[in-house]
Amino acid sequence: MTDAPLSAEEHEFHYNPQRAFPEFATYRQRRAPANDAAHATLRKHADIAYGDHARHRLDIYPAAQPGAPVHVFFHGGYWRANDKESFAFIADTLVRHGITAVIANYELCPGSTLDGTVDSAVAAVEWVLRHIAEYGGDPAAVSLSGHSAGAHLCAAILAADWAARGLSPAFRGAVMISGVYDPTPAMGTTVNTELRLTPEIASRQDYERRAPTALCPAHLFAGGREPWRWIDLTFRYAHHLRRHGADPEVHVLPGYNHFDILDQYMDAESSIFRAVLKAAAGQTIIRPAAA
Repeated sequence: MTDAPLSAEEHEFHYNPQRAFPEFATYRQRRAPANDAAHATLRKHADIAYGDHARHRLDIYPAAQPGAPVHVFFHGGYWRANDKESFAFIADTLVRHGITAVIANYELCPGSTLDGTVDSAVAAVEWVLRHIAEYGGDPAAVSLSGHSAGAHLCAAILAADWAARGLSPAFRGAVMISGVYDPTPAMGTTVNTELRLTPEIASRQDYERRAPTALCPAHLFAGGREPWRWIDLTFRYAHHLRRHGADPEVHVLPGYNHFDILDQYMDAESSIFRAVLKAAAGQTIIRPAAA
C-alpha cells in the first residue's frame, strides 16, 4: 500500500528530527560531562589538517598499542551543524577497547553545498588511509560509523570513486545510525533554507541509488521512537545494499529517539557499541557484485 501524501506540517515532523524531538539540546547537555572527561583524560592529536578548508580537521585518539584498528566517526547535524569537539565521548570507550578513534569535521552548509560536504568527508577518510600509520593506527583495519547526516556520509564513502583517488580500501565494517541516505525529503523541510539543496545536488548525493564501490559488513540502526518515515530511510538503504550483494543487519531499538540513541556509544554492552566492536574487529569482506 502506498503511503498517503503528507501535509507540510507532517513532512516537517517526519523529516526534521528537531521538530519531532524539540528537547534535542538536552541530550547533548546530558552527555557533556562524559565529553569533557574524554577531552581531559584521553591522549589526543588535535586538529590535524586533511585539507585546506578550515573545516578539514580531525582529532585522533590513539589506542595504547601500535598497529591498532582504526574507527572513523562522522557526527550528525543535517549537514549544517555540529563540531567534532562535542563528540570526544565517542572515543573514550573505543580507546579502552584498543581501537584508535578518529573524529572528523567536514564542510557544512550553507557555507558549502552538500557536494562539498560529501567531498570533504571522503577526503578525511582518504587522509586516514594514507597517514594513520604515522599515528600508530593500522590503515588496513579501518571501520566507519556515523549518526544521521554522518550516516549519509558513511554511505557516500562506501560509494566513492576510490580508484580515481588511487586507492582500493577494504573497510572492515560500517555502523550507520538513524541515517538519511536520500537527501530529497530534506528539500521539503525548513532545514533547506540552510542546505540549499537543488534536485541536481540531491540526485548526485542520493545513496539509495548510487552503487557501492567498497562494500563491507554494514550494521544499520534507527530509534524505535523516531517517526516512521525517518525509520523507513534505513530500511530503504538496506534494500539498496541488498540489491548490490550485501547482507546488512538492520535494528530498530525500542525506546530510543533520534538524539539519545548516541548514548549507546558510552555503553560497551549496548547494541550499537557491540556492532562497532564487530566492525572494528573485521569480518569477511564483501566485494561488490560483478556488473
